Amino acid sequence: MIARTALIALVLALPLSAEAAKPAPKPAKAAPPAPVTLSAADKSLVDQAALYLQGLKSAQARFSQTDPRGSVSNGTFSLQRPGKARFAYDPPAELTVVSDGVNVNVYDGKLKTFDKYPLKQTPLALLLADAVKFDKAVAVTGVTREKTGFTVTLRDAAKQAEGRLSLSFSTGPVSLIGWQVIDAQGQKTVVRLSGLKTGVPLGAELFVLKDPHPHTFKP
Repeated sequence: MIARTALIALVLALPLSAEAAKPAPKPAKAAPPAPVTLSAADKSLVDQAALYLQGLKSAQARFSQTDPRGSVSNGTFSLQRPGKARFAYDPPAELTVVSDGVNVNVYDGKLKTFDKYPLKQTPLALLLADAVKFDKAVAVTGVTREKTGFTVTLRDAAKQAEGRLSLSFSTGPVSLIGWQVIDAQGQKTVVRLSGLKTGVPLGAELFVLKDPHPHTFKP
């Protein structure tokens, strides 16, 4: 089974805790890839992706996540733009990751731990933004065509955030089918969606995750 900190880092490229990061020396960072000059055809695909995401207000799907070692985890993904998403991992992971629009909250049922990370520090913020604009703040570093779709690779140009996010779409019509996160060390995690349903009603409770075992302090 994948370690908890690895699962968290892999799904959203979240920073590991200071304790988890101590044992491994930090590799030298490569320079972030520069934005590319898009052809008219590439720009059309980027515009289609942005327009699709801007109109994607709510969605739900099954997801399959493959980590750099080839380990696979599955679960249910729910999205409500702007800002909200939920990854509910199937057993035996007992892991739930929820973005409430401000923070990404992570609960591990096995370890009984609860962690919180600012949404804006994760690549997920690009997908959940109120206004999806692949312009000055978001650098497009590549457009790749496949037989049945295309992939747009992005990075946060404004903050020079580590890592890259590649969003994959099918065509006819355009639909999100997954994404790939590459961290600063070049480690790749792939998330694939299946059975995506859009425009579905989702309860507000899906995007609220509180620590079920809060610390209590005696006066």
